[in-house]
Amino acid sequence: MWIAAAYGVAIAASIAAGYAVRRLHPLAVVAIADVVGTLVVFLFSRAFNNSSFYDPYWSVAPMVMVCYWMVDAGDAVRAVLIAVLVWAWGARLTYNFLKGWPDVRHEDWRYVNIRRRNERAYWLVSFFGIHFAPTAWVFLGCLAFYPAFTSARPFGAIDALAVGFTTGAILLEGIADLQLWQFRRTNQDPGAIMKSGLWRWSRHPNYLGEILFWWGLFLIGAAASPSVWWTVAGPLGITLLFVFISIPMIDKRHCEHRPLYAEHMRTTPALLPRRRARVE
Repeated sequence: MWIAAAYGVAIAASIAAGYAVRRLHPLAVVAIADVVGTLVVFLFSRAFNNSSFYDPYWSVAPMVMVCYWMVDAGDAVRAVLIAVLVWAWGARLTYNFLKGWPDVRHEDWRYVNIRRRNERAYWLVSFFGIHFAPTAWVFLGCLAFYPAFTSARPFGAIDALAVGFTTGAILLEGIADLQLWQFRRTNQDPGAIMKSGLWRWSRHPNYLGEILFWWGLFLIGAAASPSVWWTVAGPLGITLLFVFISIPMIDKRHCEHRPLYAEHMRTTPALLPRRRARVE
């Protein structure tokens, strides 16, 4: 599978780049390796004329980062728990992408729309907007849990609460994705709207789980080292990405293809559940 080849080469190139600059600060090492990995994936996207090659990067990159940072972890219990959480989240999300991606000819509808609006400059837009901008967001998100690896503070009750919060976020996203997958498999009406399970209370419970996952990693880092409050930039940036870009984009698409979706938007919140509005 070409997607596996792309990420195999990207990971190998990232490791080589990281080794070459291994004497730098660990954050700088990871940042450089991250840029190299993104560049390799972009080259595959360009070679196959398909920016969807980048999609798994969001979940694959943190799994690689956590392996590097845990080598010199200050507290073994905390390090192992973070690694388990990140790998549980990343492996499931990557699998979720792969099972829904038929082949290299299929490109995400978002990129298709961007391509139509930027025909001549598409690959420049793809380079900065589709590949490197999300890489920056993910890197900032991962900064939030880096302090948890460097802290020698023993694992305690606050850490356990943060781990529990993050575990709940992973379960929320996983269950929402599973419910949506089952709906798509059994539904025969292209205009139907998912309104059962978690989707009855939120239009995008999977996005809510994703957002809460990054906040959970921040809480784990803050519990281990409260002084690094500035790492809140990661989960905050990812939250803004979903609230102001991803959700409006997919809601607009659903309104165009599902006649009753506008009413669904009126009665069902985008993320946080609330008392359902009465349909008059």
